[in-house]
Amino acid sequence: MNTYDGWRPRSAPEARGRAGAPRTPIDYAKVGRSSVRRRARGMTHGEAAATLEAAEQQAHLDRRYEAAADDGGRRAAELAELAEWQRVVQLLAATGSPYNPDADAVVQEELTEDRRLKEAEQQRRQEQQQLADRAEELARLGGAGRLDRSVPSQAGDEAARDLLEENRDYRASKVDAWLALALADQSGHYADPAARAAAVGSLPVPVRARAALLAALARTGAPVDGDLEFVGRLAQADPAATSALAAWLENAAAVKGGTS
Repeated sequence: MNTYDGWRPRSAPEARGRAGAPRTPIDYAKVGRSSVRRRARGMTHGEAAATLEAAEQQAHLDRRYEAAADDGGRRAAELAELAEWQRVVQLLAATGSPYNPDADAVVQEELTEDRRLKEAEQQRRQEQQQLADRAEELARLGGAGRLDRSVPSQAGDEAARDLLEENRDYRASKVDAWLALALADQSGHYADPAARAAAVGSLPVPVRARAALLAALARTGAPVDGDLEFVGRLAQADPAATSALAAWLENAAAVKGGTS
């Protein structure tokens, strides 16, 4: 089913806020460790050891009621707290100094990893938004009849095209025609042989067949004005036959060139 002309890919903030969107699961073990580190700040070895003993006693009591209170998150946090108290006690026994999470190598490594993951997630969302923006731009140009050779293709346009198709935007067909023409002309980012090779795995078979036939027709010396809409119909109806025709034309042009 076609969409209306005002379709706009969902932005990252909208996607996060929509009803039913999956939420990031709570890491109860991490919550437990963080709780211990806050409480343990400034504690001596003796104080931490006493707190560990009390926590172990409480955990023993809690296990008596484990069947009645089926709370997996609470249990995970409790186990993580006990393990963290044990680690802190061992650390303080070795250092002899009050506990300081800012000087705890394990804590700092975890914080560094948290920052790395956060930055990676921000980068992923930024790339998603850029992709949505590019898809919207191509759809708008295609709908206005302005998606032609004057618009250079860019790396990632294949993914933008896929996004339009996933959203059932009728203008995806305009983008298909434009990409096929760019691939046939070897223009835009398809001037790079590596990009053309990658297109084999990233573009649908009909688009590649369309590009092959357009390129073959151009090599015969026939005027290729625009994307030749009938080529698109052939490629969509029978990509294999279209590719075979392109190969035949290429061979015929090569034979003619060799005998002239």
